[in-house]
Amino acid sequence: MPIDSSIASLQHEIASCERQLQRLKQQLADAEDARSRNQSSSSATASYSYAPSVPTASLPADTFHSDIHHNRQFLGAALGGGLPDEWQAELWAVLEQPAHDDGQRRWPLEKHEYRRYGRQLIMPEVGLQGQLRLRSSAVLIIGAGGLGCPAAAYIAGAGVGTLGMVDGDTVEESNLHRQILHSTSKVGMPKVESALRNLKCLNPNVRYYSYNTRLTPENAQDIFSEYDIVLDCTDTPASRYLISDTCVLLGKPLVSASALRTEGQLMVLNNPPRPPGDSTGGPCYRCVFPKPPPAESVISCGEGGILGPVVGVMGVLQALEAIKVITAGIERPPSDEMDVDGASPASDKLHDAAAAGSKPTSNKPSLLLFSAYSNPQFRSFGLRTRKAKCAACSAQATVTRQALTSGSMDYVQFCGAVGPINALSPEERISALDYHQARNGIASVAKENSSPFSDGRPESQNHILVDVREKVQFELAHLDDSINIPFSDIVATAVPQLSSSSSPPASASTTPATPATGSADSPASPKQATEGGNTNDQLEPAPAWLTQLRQLPAEKPIVVTCRLGNDSQLAVRKMKALGLDGDGKRMIVDVRGGLRAWRENVDAEFPDY
Repeated sequence: MPIDSSIASLQHEIASCERQLQRLKQQLADAEDARSRNQSSSSATASYSYAPSVPTASLPADTFHSDIHHNRQFLGAALGGGLPDEWQAELWAVLEQPAHDDGQRRWPLEKHEYRRYGRQLIMPEVGLQGQLRLRSSAVLIIGAGGLGCPAAAYIAGAGVGTLGMVDGDTVEESNLHRQILHSTSKVGMPKVESALRNLKCLNPNVRYYSYNTRLTPENAQDIFSEYDIVLDCTDTPASRYLISDTCVLLGKPLVSASALRTEGQLMVLNNPPRPPGDSTGGPCYRCVFPKPPPAESVISCGEGGILGPVVGVMGVLQALEAIKVITAGIERPPSDEMDVDGASPASDKLHDAAAAGSKPTSNKPSLLLFSAYSNPQFRSFGLRTRKAKCAACSAQATVTRQALTSGSMDYVQFCGAVGPINALSPEERISALDYHQARNGIASVAKENSSPFSDGRPESQNHILVDVREKVQFELAHLDDSINIPFSDIVATAVPQLSSSSSPPASASTTPATPATGSADSPASPKQATEGGNTNDQLEPAPAWLTQLRQLPAEKPIVVTCRLGNDSQLAVRKMKALGLDGDGKRMIVDVRGGLRAWRENVDAEFPDY
């Protein structure tokens, strides 16, 4: 039979069966309604006569199964025309209705599933086929935090068959304002265990699997291979590249999101999934971001802050996109179509099969941006298709399965790592404990080289303490007698560049300018100082903070602190570059470890945030 005729016949048979199914649904609803009214009747012995709108005898169970047998014979011959196995399996799920021992017809879903998922079943975007696809799908969520918690809750609630979660962290109190699957009683518990306990209460019909480990190139492929679609709910560039690369190699669609402060972004990648070298596949993370951002510019939620509903919105959107991909029908390329080394395979067969039977994705790849305090809050930008020279999904891909399992792919090195900043010499630094003792007049400490106090006087007025955290953090808590000069104001101040005919101002130092580097604990600030200065002889007016410090007595020490002890070092260097040390007459030092060290070594009551 020609393929066109087969398709037309299939469509007719499916329409006929759907009409039969609709009639049976109506019969069931009428029968259940009759039973309910009968049970509520005041007379226990009264018989209740009820005639359904569609006679029960109109489609007996044996007749229905006889029709199905005929359909199977017909469809078996028709499907021999080349339709994919996945279509055949989905057709059997709808058409084949085996009988129970008592001869009564069994529905594709269990009774409790109709009740639980009924509100989404009646939507044409989901329907019976969509729910069957959800029930047969396996979803993997990487990260059980602010993104992973809401995503997992809605995916489990939708009725997926299998849900796995990967996370090697434990629940902390600082997680609870946004990570909604965790609670106070679970602080210290592995996140995956905490999350799955709540998910099992939400929907016990899902099969749950937990992976209390960090994702690595060595274990990623083994974990991913058991799932159909992956959600990236992590917060580091290294993990995002690893997850995307693994999805490309194994043919898994990927829903990726991120959130920071009041903003978030979302992408559906590698959809439809295609082997490396097949240009019809969806772009991967490397196609959108070929190079990682500078390591010093990467800001975590702990550094930059996060508003709970913002990350919640992005997690819910991830669940939505995953459900859309699943209910539309995930294309699962056979394993033998994916080259074992990740090189470009012969993808013609896969492409032809997809073209013949898979459901095309109507949505083009896009980047969705969310900003809570903007109007409009959402913006969408189209993404290009796969890059011709992408390292992961092109014909010239260098990311292979062997490269991952052998350990030759170092994602931390690729993305860079920011270690502790050591921008100052030991003589330019003071420990939190020594500074505390010097503030309180312990002369033996004040005489040490690590102390800025040459005379050992206990009064805090013999120096100035500058807190370079941003204003919002300074207002949370600060040390007595400290003044706030935000790090962003300091690094934004240009070091004057004078021509040879100009003379330096009396308060300026001739010390060469030292470029400022990235901030590690004040993410709201710029990451590099603007130090170009004027090319004219006339200087711009100094900012207020600089004028304020220049008016201090020439030898009054300046002590600089911050949250973690990184920004304070950079601030000291910038202050010296601006001439505040008076050619070495004034001592400018930072507190090692910042206010965190102060809390750990001096004042345990100082707030931790």
